[in-house]
Amino acid sequence: MANQVMIASTMTGLCEALIYGHKAGLDLEQLIPLLSKGAAGSFSLEKLAPRMIKRDFDPGFYVEHFVKDLGIALEESKRMGIAMPSTALAQQFYHALVAQGGARMGTQGLLTTLEKFNNTQIK
Repeated sequence: MANQVMIASTMTGLCEALIYGHKAGLDLEQLIPLLSKGAAGSFSLEKLAPRMIKRDFDPGFYVEHFVKDLGIALEESKRMGIAMPSTALAQQFYHALVAQGGARMGTQGLLTTLEKFNNTQIK
């Protein structure tokens, strides 16, 4: 569950970074390897971000399973008496993706939801 908690916030940050870079006029194909060399480097950035800019949302891990896992993590955190607001927010974003028909997408499909929030689409 700790892995899923970390990925949840990583994915929201990754999507926001790609949208930010796009709106700033940056070349996303150059931005990804640049970010990968710094503190922002991660599996998600190196493996999923290139797929995201190519609009490849095929699953490596289904959104519907990720939402289930986040629910378990949040229930456990409630039982343990700890707050995980970033995870709860990420879960809401993924619930929005499910509502938009993305349950069978890969977790990188979150980009489509955040694009809709921002009325944009990265290219």
